[in-house]
Amino acid sequence: MRLHDLLINSARRSPSALAVHGPDGSATYDELDRLADRYAAALVHEGVRPGDRVVIWSHKGLDAIGLMQASLRVGAVYVPVTGSNPPARLRLIVASATPALVVGEENALRRAAEAGTEDWPARLLGFGDLRARAPEGARPVPYRNAPDDPAYILYTSGSTGTPKGVCISHRNALAFVEWASDELAIVPDDRLSNHAPFNFDLSVFDLYAAFLAGASVHLVPQELAYAPTQLVDFLNAREISVWYSVPSALSLMIREGGLLDGPPPASLRACLFAGEPFAPHHVRALRREWPSVRLMNWYGPTETNVCTSYEVTDDVLKEEGPLPIGRACSGDTVRLDPDDEVEGEIVVAGPTVMLGYWGREPQRGPYRTGDLARRDASGNLHYIGRRDQMVKVRGHRIELGEIEAAIASLDSVAEAAVVVVGTGLSAYLHAVVMPAEGRSVSLLGVKRHCAERLPTYMIVDRLSVRTELPRTDNGKLDRRLLAAHAETGEL
Repeated sequence: MRLHDLLINSARRSPSALAVHGPDGSATYDELDRLADRYAAALVHEGVRPGDRVVIWSHKGLDAIGLMQASLRVGAVYVPVTGSNPPARLRLIVASATPALVVGEENALRRAAEAGTEDWPARLLGFGDLRARAPEGARPVPYRNAPDDPAYILYTSGSTGTPKGVCISHRNALAFVEWASDELAIVPDDRLSNHAPFNFDLSVFDLYAAFLAGASVHLVPQELAYAPTQLVDFLNAREISVWYSVPSALSLMIREGGLLDGPPPASLRACLFAGEPFAPHHVRALRREWPSVRLMNWYGPTETNVCTSYEVTDDVLKEEGPLPIGRACSGDTVRLDPDDEVEGEIVVAGPTVMLGYWGREPQRGPYRTGDLARRDASGNLHYIGRRDQMVKVRGHRIELGEIEAAIASLDSVAEAAVVVVGTGLSAYLHAVVMPAEGRSVSLLGVKRHCAERLPTYMIVDRLSVRTELPRTDNGKLDRRLLAAHAETGEL
């Protein structure tokens, strides 16, 4: 079984069933299958070969999904990049992935052209231009992928200032998707939401669990991603039966969208959340108001996708404190290092562990997440925090070093540090900078500079200017002290 077989098999079983509903229209399984074949034929026409990378720079839509499926069908590796990413960040990803082709929306390509594309190591094409390379109804010769061939690369924030690509195989993705589909008993009548962008690993469940069962997936438009009232309307109007998002989206829907003001959504039977801790009082409110809806807390970095799971029961109403992240799932083995300790670093082994970071040595053996957890008496894991400086803000994985590198590239900045202040929806990014001699630095200037290099969620919210930054005894930046000062308003 290969990842793209899921759509092909459902198209054969139920060609007229709804597959995708998105901002740009809907498609049945037969229509999506034919669109994927047409794009696949066009890729072959453009010289894309097995193992080549295809970067898809786009917002969510039918064309993006069709091209993702097409890439798999010809043995290529797709690299989704959200359309809101600026050309400068796309350039870094292209330099790393060295794709045969970059395909995007017309307005995105205009932005890239304005930024200069003469020295890019890949050609840029619009979706329409690529489709025109093959007639409707074209079908390429199928390529027989092996289970351990790479399927897609998800670029995450990198600690050195350069994004790094997490390379996932067909086997990696299917181990999670098949476990999740069985756990939730996904059936053709289900209607799954898709809240996350395609470069975020939460979207893997939304798309492929739907395709595995022959269910439908309903794409939340980008402009609604954090619009609470519209999200609640979307949940009800699309008759979603399985919702999956970061907790901050659900918290916003509860606080400002009236999610719990009326009866439970009529069609909803499962609500899944992952990517960051969920405020305990909101979890308890969901459990109390939605007694018949399954609530699942999933955990796992992009490098492993979901590797632990915890189902929220009525017991949460009697407890206080954060939710557990649960026990190993997806066929994985999860342990804490040091071994046999009740607290330590989460180490994951099993079928969901990535092939490695693109362009680096393959992953060998278990993956050390850098996350700390403790195990309670019942065997459930509880997330404690990070070993390094990776953080999550509204579910987005962020390496503070990448933001710091972008700010430090300003001529007016001698040194920069970034800390996260607050938690949940109130969390924000606070930059502390030392200006270069004789220069001044403003928040507006930093924001403008970062907007050309980073996605929106990585642009700092506040700025402090200092003549020096605090150091530890060995001369390293004292991030703990910086964070403490930011929390207390001393910066």
